[in-house]
Amino acid sequence: MTPHIAIIGGGIGGLCLAQGLRKAGLDVTVHERDRTPADRLQGYRVHIDPHGARALHDCLPSHLWDAFLATTGRGEQDFGFLTERLDLLTLLETPRAGDPADDHHSVSRITLRQVLLSGLEDVVRFGKTYERYERLPDGRIRLLFADGTSEDADIVVAADGGASRVREQHLPHARRVDTGITTVAGKFPLTDATRKLLTPRLADGPNTIIPPRGMGMFTAPHDLGEAVTYGGIGATEHEGALMDNTSSYILWAFGATAARFPTDISGMSGRQLKGAVAGMISSWHPDLRRLVDTTDAGTVTLLPIRTSIPIDPWPASTITLIGDAIHSMTPMRGIGANTALRDARLLCGELARALRGGGDPVAAIARYESRMREYGFAAVRDSLRASEQFIGDSRVARMGFKTFLRLVQRFPSLKAKVFS
Repeated sequence: MTPHIAIIGGGIGGLCLAQGLRKAGLDVTVHERDRTPADRLQGYRVHIDPHGARALHDCLPSHLWDAFLATTGRGEQDFGFLTERLDLLTLLETPRAGDPADDHHSVSRITLRQVLLSGLEDVVRFGKTYERYERLPDGRIRLLFADGTSEDADIVVAADGGASRVREQHLPHARRVDTGITTVAGKFPLTDATRKLLTPRLADGPNTIIPPRGMGMFTAPHDLGEAVTYGGIGATEHEGALMDNTSSYILWAFGATAARFPTDISGMSGRQLKGAVAGMISSWHPDLRRLVDTTDAGTVTLLPIRTSIPIDPWPASTITLIGDAIHSMTPMRGIGANTALRDARLLCGELARALRGGGDPVAAIARYESRMREYGFAAVRDSLRASEQFIGDSRVARMGFKTFLRLVQRFPSLKAKVFS
């Protein structure tokens, strides 16, 4: 009999894994606590790097890969480092790859979820809030849900995010902590008219804004040009700019230590959050202030930044983890979703080879976990380091970093060596 694989959590990583396992002919179900596909949507863009693109290409059926490509944003991926006065420190050129599976893409999280859910109607079980598991005498795993139901599985994959209940039981010593950094994000509408209000660099590609100290800002356009839908993918029925996945915009995210924000920030409305950010950047370039001031308050949200703590290797078993469930990281390097997708591709490949060839699934999981720990926890450390640099509180260190960036901009060969 084909072993049954149960995935807890229907986020980006869990759904990509389900698509890949289904494509490989394996028996899989996804248990998602949301009651419907439209619950708890996230309205911002996500950057898909070559790791994420390759995972989507390999795990999705060809028509869904085509749908993904048809609904991504347009524009360049050259990455700018700018001062708060919009002086260019350096620009990292990223030419388009010949193969889209090796390229960078901008996609709405809502649209990506639509792609990943397509064709899985008989696989995803909505309204299933996972509570705990039990080991059965025959070695199988019984999953218990809040509605009183249960399901038995041969292999369980935790894809239930940073607050994973599976991890809490399986690896209780694995912790996730608050970094002390708070981020406020919003969406500036990008139209022919609003584009003229801003320095072109802000609409041309992603940027990190580096002020003297204590805070930072990230901007990235999600430019759909002529919005394209693909079999219903790329359109939304939700009202409001936050959940609109058909219009172009610039995502901005302002971050600082929690102590720099008002003490009551957690209870603030979008309008109040926007006002708080506007006050903190009042001396910055007018275009950056305009970026915040012109943003619809309904798109402004608070994003506390947390990170996992890397742990030592653990014995492999028929329970494993992917994505934020094991290596939750800060968003400052933009690789969290891509690392989850990379996990999904790697685990799918290992399980498919083992289960279709009569191999040992625990050995396959051990191979996956060994590689995942290496790149996953490295991504956690790199992302935490990037978050500390993002809001760096040392004026001297900031000045040194800016001097370094100006230097590499002057010498292309040095830039190629440093950032290759």
